[in-house]
Amino acid sequence: MPWPSRKRDKGVVADKKEPDAKIAKTEEETPDKEEEEKSTKPPAGSSKSGWKNWKKTKESDSGGEESKITYCHWLLKSEPESRLEKGVDVKFSIDDLKAQPNQTTFWDGVRNYQARNFLRAMKLGQQAFFYHSNCKEPGIVGIVKIVKEAYPDHTQFDQKDPHYDSSSRKENPKWSMVDVQFVRMTKRFIPLSEIKAHHLAHKEDGGPLKNMMLFTRQRLSIQPLTQEEFDFVLSLEEEKPH
Repeated sequence: MPWPSRKRDKGVVADKKEPDAKIAKTEEETPDKEEEEKSTKPPAGSSKSGWKNWKKTKESDSGGEESKITYCHWLLKSEPESRLEKGVDVKFSIDDLKAQPNQTTFWDGVRNYQARNFLRAMKLGQQAFFYHSNCKEPGIVGIVKIVKEAYPDHTQFDQKDPHYDSSSRKENPKWSMVDVQFVRMTKRFIPLSEIKAHHLAHKEDGGPLKNMMLFTRQRLSIQPLTQEEFDFVLSLEEEKPH
């Protein structure tokens, strides 16, 4: 039986490794307002981000065409360490997902309007990074795929659930969820600190992570990724950690 409400968005805290990041308003603070597979391995180069040489390779593969800025991949945050919320442990790691029947579960408990809208935009078969959040060392640990598109989140109607919402009506549910299935672990753990280093470098040289939502809207537990963002982050699994 899947555990209730283990993925959350209401009151998401900043990752412990990111004390200097700008904190966006959360839905908890403004409850009635809208809120917020294969990749090319980047060759070693002089750019501190590895982006310039990676870009040349990608342009060569695509005939030099600029990719359209569209979101087709996702990043899903979940907490791998125990934390009680209204008496319920919201812990849910990638190992917990792997232990589910058919390695599949519903992604419930999102209580942020922008994150909910991202859930509703997800398409069958799209892939997402599984990101361990609010823990000693946050970062990307694996890949999942969307196996059922958005439908009403049943936990909003469960008075015993920590994410119960008395204002939501069954005839017009406020909150949605999707089903996700484990695809694979990343070849290595990709820590937030490493992704941030590339983000900062890309802000200087125009790389694909320059506007990555992990740093511009870091409190959101559901975040979209462009194809370039997804490909670049995935390529990091081939590199030796610094």
